[in-house]
Amino acid sequence: MAVRPGLWPALLGIALASWLHRSGAQQSATVANPVPGANPDLLPHFLVEPEDVYIVKNKPVLLVCKALPATQIFFKCNGEWVRQVDHVIERSTDDSSGLPAMEVRINVSRQQVEKVFGLEEYWCQCVAWSSSGTTKSQKAYIRIAYLRKNFEQEPLAKEVSLEQGIVLPCRPPEGIPPAEVEWLRNEDLVDPSLDPNVYITREHSLVVRQARLADTANYTCVAKNIVARRRSASAAVIVYVDGSWSPWSKWSACGLDCTHWRSRECSDPAPRNGGEECRGTDLDTRNCTSDLCVHTASRPEDVALYVGLIAVAVCLLLLLLVLILVYCRKKEGLDSDVADSSILTSGFQPVSIKPSKADNPHLLTIQPDLSTTTTTCQGSLCPRQDGTSPKFQLANGHLLSPLSGGRHTLHHSSPTSEAEDFVSRLSTQNYFRSLPRGTSNMTYGTFNFLGGRLMIPNTGISLLIPPDAIPRGKIYEIYLTLHKPEDVRLPLAGCQTLLSPIVSCGPPGVLLTRPVILAMDHCGEPCPESWSLRLKKQSCEGSWEDVLHLGEEAPSHLYYCQLEAGACYVFTEQLGRFALVGEALSVAATKRLKLLLFAPVACTSLEYNIRVYCLHDTHDALKEVVQLEKQLGGQLIQEPRVLHFKDSYHNLRLSIHDVPSSLWKSKLLVSYQEIPFYHIWNGTQQYLHCAFTLERVSPSTSDLACKVWVWQVEGDGQSFNINFNITKDTRFAELLALESEGGVPALVGPSAFKIPFLIRQKIITSLDPPCSRGADWRTLAQKLHLDRWVGDEQGGAVKAPPCSPSWCSGSGRVDRKLSGACTSSTSSQCVQYAWLRGGPVLGWAERQKGATWGEAGLLTGSCPLPSTAISASLPPSPAPQP
Repeated sequence: MAVRPGLWPALLGIALASWLHRSGAQQSATVANPVPGANPDLLPHFLVEPEDVYIVKNKPVLLVCKALPATQIFFKCNGEWVRQVDHVIERSTDDSSGLPAMEVRINVSRQQVEKVFGLEEYWCQCVAWSSSGTTKSQKAYIRIAYLRKNFEQEPLAKEVSLEQGIVLPCRPPEGIPPAEVEWLRNEDLVDPSLDPNVYITREHSLVVRQARLADTANYTCVAKNIVARRRSASAAVIVYVDGSWSPWSKWSACGLDCTHWRSRECSDPAPRNGGEECRGTDLDTRNCTSDLCVHTASRPEDVALYVGLIAVAVCLLLLLLVLILVYCRKKEGLDSDVADSSILTSGFQPVSIKPSKADNPHLLTIQPDLSTTTTTCQGSLCPRQDGTSPKFQLANGHLLSPLSGGRHTLHHSSPTSEAEDFVSRLSTQNYFRSLPRGTSNMTYGTFNFLGGRLMIPNTGISLLIPPDAIPRGKIYEIYLTLHKPEDVRLPLAGCQTLLSPIVSCGPPGVLLTRPVILAMDHCGEPCPESWSLRLKKQSCEGSWEDVLHLGEEAPSHLYYCQLEAGACYVFTEQLGRFALVGEALSVAATKRLKLLLFAPVACTSLEYNIRVYCLHDTHDALKEVVQLEKQLGGQLIQEPRVLHFKDSYHNLRLSIHDVPSSLWKSKLLVSYQEIPFYHIWNGTQQYLHCAFTLERVSPSTSDLACKVWVWQVEGDGQSFNINFNITKDTRFAELLALESEGGVPALVGPSAFKIPFLIRQKIITSLDPPCSRGADWRTLAQKLHLDRWVGDEQGGAVKAPPCSPSWCSGSGRVDRKLSGACTSSTSSQCVQYAWLRGGPVLGWAERQKGATWGEAGLLTGSCPLPSTAISASLPPSPAPQP
């Protein structure tokens, strides 16, 4: 059968394609494969070869091949031939040689690339042939371009002195193709070619060789590729100048007092941007020599002037002595002793006040109204919001009368003029300090020897001031402040991490006769084998120092820290700024992270963001995030979970799964997101979170069902099953309300304590004498896990005894420095700590000492709280084994 001449090229191409498909494996390593006996000069050579390309979002990419001479060209991708219908072919003839040329184009989509799994990349190449043989082009790799949102390392704020070097590190987010990095100074591009003082390293760090005042700015690291452009958090760089003295001026003329002076100014240079002031004095005086001193004889007018000045000085001195005597007499009246401590209990008892002088008619023995059942508080010593001084109403009537808020004011039958004297006496003994007002992370109050308690709501931070911790006759204004980590420079070395909030209590330097108890949360899993825990305190110079190494306390230590599962209690007589820092001793060291899921309360657009927060498992961190989400209009959509994060240098990963494709569409380009390990372990970064953006298919879609996984690589993980209606569901918002704390930020006097004063005194009296059954203060210390502070009775020195009055009256083996702090009620420190614990051990103590207390009248009708009331107010606790 005859074949038409026009069909020969097509048949030849089909035959060659079939042969090439059978021998594709053998040809993969060759560039040209000539036909035996053919002219090798007529083998195809490529004029245009496919090149590497990136797929941006969902746009397909175009690959082009052109060869001469060529009768057929086909694309081969990842070892498979592309269908002929997907080729766009253009044939032509070369004008110079007259040989046939061919150009072929194909499109490659994102779906084709995503079908390739494993480590192999998606590639394509052209195969062209002619009558002389075949030729393969170079391989072109097709990759999906992306750029993650989170920087692996962001620049940090710095303060440097003039002409000091500056290095701002930056590690851009992972991306394909790799991101290019540029730096912005106050939103202006930093160009090293225009400024020789600046250059950018290969690791993308910005280096300023010598800092200038003009380099004070906000610096931002910008990473970009063909997909997106990301900005890091801005880092504020402050270049400061320390002040220096100008040269001394010339000496002045010698004066009548035979002295002359010279001066200088702190202007060479003047301090700028927070630099240090000049040290020393700006004025220097000295005596003149005898030749320069001018002597003049005293005139009669000068003698009269001197006599008048001396007389005035004598009068002022006498007046001052009179005022001091009057003040001392009034102070004696103010500091009268209270004979019966029942005035400090929660019920009203007869009060007998011993007057300091027999002729004082205003200090009487008064029987108040026993029908009154409200709580007592001496004076209006609660915290003030307007900064005004507390006022005491002094009028005729009962000793105590109720005020709003459950507080009371002190009354007696003295005239109104005595009220002003009484308030004046209080004011002269105040330790007032200028404090910032109106912040949600600070509280303050005015306290005297009755003690009290400060608390920052919803943070787990409180300060307990026991009775007699403040000396009698003194009134202190005490404050308690929670600091944000970015506002306080706490240097962390090596593997150290911040486990607690940074808390200040003050004012520092005030005299305390007993330790106060500072309570704050921590996020570490206490394990002596895994952690080395230190209590840090900031000195007056601003540097941080270790004041206590937990587990290695010495008898002379001024600090003590009781560590529990989620909180620590610091006993100290020196107020200041404290923080608990841990250093991992092994990879088993674990921090607790609280995971919270938030989403918008109202969603008006198709996009819906789910924010997953990873923060320290402390109340203060939870409070900060809740306040932030309230400003953003967010709501909690799942019950919070706790994740144990190990010191394994592995990152934290977050992913979302099982999103119904018929209702929602995930806009996440990668399978998971990561939070770097050091961002979490350092403990100084707030609001660590990742966001998952979902898009509704229809505006009417309101039900969301999916799973969110959060896990540490080779570590602990948590899974959230979300089944939520984004328009109606508010059931999880109540969980945050249950965790919030109530109460007044500052309580003064007996109302601040859970156990009435009289019952506390009876407990101390009952537990102080040694008991054959072991029901004494030593057993109480063991129940409170304070027994490591109790020394061996047969050993040498006894450690500082927060619960041991018996040692204070012992055989003198107590260190002199410690024995000075011991009083007959030192075991009240155990009771103070029991108040913070809720009192389960005291319930056991009552059962052990019930008979003794009953004989002493504690459980009789004379006690404001009967035994049943005490037992009902305390949670049950099993009695210890003998």
